[in-house]
Order: sequence, then C-alpha cells, then structure tokens
Amino acid sequence: MRRRKFITLIGGAAAAWPLAAWAQQGERMRRVGVLIGLAADDPQGQATLETLLQALQRLGWVDGRNVKIVYRWSGRNAEDARKYATELVTLGPDVLVATGGATMGALFQATRSIPIVFANVPDPVGSGFVESLSRPGGNTTGFLQFEYGLAGKWPDLLRQIAPSATRVAVLRDLAVHSAIGQFAVIQAMAPAQSLEVTAINASDEQEIKRGIEASARAPNGGLIVTASASNLGNRKLIVALAARHRLPAIYFQRVFVSDGGLISYGADFFDQFRRAAGYVDRILRGEKPADLPVQAPTKYELAINLKTAKSLDLSVPPALLARADEVIE
Repeated sequence: MRRRKFITLIGGAAAAWPLAAWAQQGERMRRVGVLIGLAADDPQGQATLETLLQALQRLGWVDGRNVKIVYRWSGRNAEDARKYATELVTLGPDVLVATGGATMGALFQATRSIPIVFANVPDPVGSGFVESLSRPGGNTTGFLQFEYGLAGKWPDLLRQIAPSATRVAVLRDLAVHSAIGQFAVIQAMAPAQSLEVTAINASDEQEIKRGIEASARAPNGGLIVTASASNLGNRKLIVALAARHRLPAIYFQRVFVSDGGLISYGADFFDQFRRAAGYVDRILRGEKPADLPVQAPTKYELAINLKTAKSLDLSVPPALLARADEVIE
C-alpha cells in the first residue's frame, strides 16, 4: 500500500516573467506557455505544473537555461482563461500547453498557428480541437483524459463497495462537452447493477450543494462524480457534502480520495503531463503537432479510503482491496 506524496511547487520565477525580459532572451532560448485551469494555490495545480517541469527537465529542457516557461492560472474562470490565453499567445511561444478542456478551448480560440499540446482533455474530436485521433491536423495534439468506456466501470465499482445502494446521482457539468457522453455510458451500464440513475447538473458551488442535498433526501443513494474542471476545483465541497449526507461516492480522479473521498477510478492524472512533456520536446525539436497522434491513457488507478469507508459503515471486499493501487487508512 502506498500513500499519496504531495508535491509542492518549487521555483516559480517564470510565473511573473515580464514580456520585455522574455523578449531579451538569446536566439537559442526556446519558449513554452502553460495555461492551468486551477487556482494558483490549488495543490493539484501546483503538482501538475511541477510534474510538467520535472518531465521537461529530464528531457533536457531546463527553465532559464535553454527554455523559458511562462504559466498562468485561470482558476476555472472562463473569462480569465480567455484573457490569459490571449496573453500567452501574445508572448509568441514556440509551444503552448493546455491542462484540460477549458484551457484547451481558450488557447484554441486564441491561436490556430502556434503548436498546442493538451493533456487531460476528454473528447478533442467532438470538441473540434483535432480532426481525428490518428491524424490531428492543424496545430493541436495531446492526450485524452479518458475513453468513454471508463464511465461504465463506475456503477459496478460503486455497487461493490456499497451493495445496498439502489439509486445513484451523477454529478456533471453540462458546459463540458463530454458530460453527456459520460452520463450516457453510466445510464447504459447502471441497470446491470440494479441502479436507478438521475443527473445533477451543476457548475458552481451553490448548484452542487443544492443538487447533492436534494439527492440525499431519498434512501439508499450513491453518487458518481464525473470528470470536469468544476468538479475537480470543487472537490473539497463535494467530498464534504458526501460525508455529511452519508453518500457513498465514486470519483474520476485519485485526488478526491486523498481529500477524503471514498473511492476513485480513472487515468493516472500526472502521467498525462509526463507524456505531454514528451510531445513538447518533440515539437521543440522540429516535429509538427499534426503528425503526432492523440493518445489515450495507458495507466489507470483505483484508490480507496478505508477511513471513509469505516465512517459510512461499509466493508470493502477483499478482492476490491487487492486490486487497489492506493489504499488510504
């Protein structure tokens, strides 16, 4: 069993790197702009950036020596995402990095010429970011957050850990292109687990609170939290509401379990950014994003919080524990 190691942000001088200073760099200094969809003080956002910086350094790109990395934090604010996307494009980077669907959308609107590498984007074809997974075309490529079939595993895992559940509310953000697809897969698989499915359509704190509280009024309920920047940014609120209303919940990312959630199953979030660094490296060395296929996740992880299970009077099946990549006690 392994415990989550929290990564803290080191460095950070590039965050405030002024345009004038950047422009004064020598010809050999390459430039990378990163737009992060979380707040600057969010530990997950800090760990995301540090993972990317470390991966680039392993590939020979050292910030301040042969590459200047500038990053901005949009904090899940659409207006800020557009503003910072325009700002980063104005700086004239060699490559841009998007850390999710919302940041990818903002950067895609801001430029159709500067190469963009995205990570953690659920449906780049459906969103219009690429022409196809194998032949992206244009100036963008990157790494899928998940394949839709993943959502079909959540009802099964929820029933394994909470066999008394007969209803499940699905928390989704309809502003996210993939929300409908995730819900459709859950709906298709839920009958096999004897689960009745309802949707909570929420994109801010008040909507999330109202939706979960309304769902919790009926007995034998459970919660599935689908992939979205809103759900990720509001994870502490969602986990707290699930605990308050004694709702067994399954999440799309391990950080929810680290923050007290019951169980999660999804792609290795940080592996996405290690692999994205590889594409940044290849583009800086002359390859074109149109020639680099969009790739699906290769690592998935199951995490379980035994302390939370105990607080809900749930006994985790030994077979499920044996499968877990991380167990928090």
